[in-house]
Amino acid sequence: MIALYLTIFISLILALIFLVLFFHSSRQGQYEDTYTPSIRMLFDDEFGPEKDNTETNQETNNTNT
Repeated sequence: MIALYLTIFISLILALIFLVLFFHSSRQGQYEDTYTPSIRMLFDDEFGPEKDNTETNQETNNTNT
């Protein structure tokens, strides 16, 4: 029976720790920007460096033949 009480006590302590961490991150502004991450993947290719795919295409063609 002591194992059951110990398990309940430890789970309550962990739940309180996670609740405190959640409120701390909410106050720090962790969850304020919900729009940008959803559209970031749409614009990743435009801002990255240009890649030269000619070497990759030539290597692929040589391995296929």
